[in-house]
Amino acid sequence: MLGTAVLWAVVVGAFFKFVVTEGLARWQLATGETLIEGAVGRLGRGVVWLFLPYLLLWSFFVGSALMSATGVTLHAMLPVFEDAARGKVVFGIAASLAGLVLVWFGGYRLFEAVMRACIVVMLVTVVLAAGLLWPGTLPVLEGLFVPRIPDAGGQGLSWTLALIGGVGGTLTVLCYGYWLREEGRTQPDDLRVCRIDLATGYLLTAVFGLAMVIVGSSISIEGSGAKLLVTLSSRLEEVMGPVGKWLFLVGALGAVFSSLLGVWQSVPYLFADCWGLLKGGVSDASTRVDTQAAPYRAYLLLIATVPMAGLFWGFRDIQLAYAVTGALLFPVLALALLIFNGRSQWVGPAFRNKPLTIAVLMVVLLFFSWIALRPLV
Repeated sequence: MLGTAVLWAVVVGAFFKFVVTEGLARWQLATGETLIEGAVGRLGRGVVWLFLPYLLLWSFFVGSALMSATGVTLHAMLPVFEDAARGKVVFGIAASLAGLVLVWFGGYRLFEAVMRACIVVMLVTVVLAAGLLWPGTLPVLEGLFVPRIPDAGGQGLSWTLALIGGVGGTLTVLCYGYWLREEGRTQPDDLRVCRIDLATGYLLTAVFGLAMVIVGSSISIEGSGAKLLVTLSSRLEEVMGPVGKWLFLVGALGAVFSSLLGVWQSVPYLFADCWGLLKGGVSDASTRVDTQAAPYRAYLLLIATVPMAGLFWGFRDIQLAYAVTGALLFPVLALALLIFNGRSQWVGPAFRNKPLTIAVLMVVLLFFSWIALRPLV
């Protein structure tokens, strides 16, 4: 068990993701292009042919992992199946179809409203659960400001790296640019609003992550796979009573379903944009992806159905595949932002990378390269 010693890793992970996403927003507001559009315009369409296989692979593993996580959570809340693995499959499929219907018929505004509700629920419930299990102010402060990596049976480093890499999403940071267009933020003057928006979002992400670590560090459990959350919720009920158990489960459901909904809504933007670029389409700052058109809807159907096959894999295996494929993208993003935002001819002197940003992006490049290569080596 890692305990509160790794609270610092949550903050580091959220900060890394903030720097990368801010760089993506800065590029788009300066040029009117998403990063993919900018790369194709300067490097050619070969960028899309390199990116699409990764997008398909990532979509399968992440789609499966999110269905699996949502299915496990729903099974813990409604244990109508004796076999936890079966409950994971049934509930995971149901959650995926629910997300599909919401995105298909609701559009961006309904998605935005549901996401906000899920985020509020998950923050309030999990933070309350962490408060009920508060381990003490001193251990929490030490975990935040004194970086340590516990041994954890020889797995402390691996779990700490996974915690840093898993905070705040992976490929979905590329989708932030499409949300900017949906919100009508297309001018360089909008950068200040974007920075406030991103800082608030990643601050809330860090708070949620800290609360989850505190909850996990306060309960000693054994077990793995689909039964793990059932066991955890039972232990929480012993320690905090039914209220504490349900606070945690409702918050966990808000977290995993909002993640699923976010991926279902946002990732088809990437495919639709790539499709348009391959056909020679040119976007400008105000061009929105047509979410009613075939490319977007076809990929939405694909991501909500094909990864269901992964529900029959082991819970741990699919989560590991998700972590590895997600980590592979971040070194590429960091390198691209170092190059693209490093040229005044492309973004202008005011939007060019500052020395501190360059230093952080170099750390992100090296760190996520290490995360991506460790499981393979």
